[in-house]
Amino acid sequence: MHKIKIKTSGITLIAELLDTPTARKIYNALPFESVTQRWGDELYFRIPVQAELEKEARDILEIGEIGYWPPGSAFCIFWGATPASTADEPRAASPVNIFGRIQSETSVLRLAASGTAVYVTKTE
Repeated sequence: MHKIKIKTSGITLIAELLDTPTARKIYNALPFESVTQRWGDELYFRIPVQAELEKEARDILEIGEIGYWPPGSAFCIFWGATPASTADEPRAASPVNIFGRIQSETSVLRLAASGTAVYVTKTE
């Protein structure tokens, strides 16, 4: 489908979106900016998108997956364990709509701090 660019804390990531209702809503809302928050090895931020929980939503993710958390209208990037994890797996606080995957190394997100600006734009 489409690719997007995520920039924060001097880090630039490219993500490929899936063909889902949530991915389409997010892509159509671009560009937007927000302020990051950290929750373990999850970076999340509020976005101007409203979407319902999709039937494929889940709370256990793979490293590099990006999800939308409906209760907080949040864009979430997962690269390791969170406070909800029971091992090393990325785990959301509650199910998220998986809408894409980061196409580059995600461990650089350890450098991102809460409270920094984040910019999300279309690459195409």
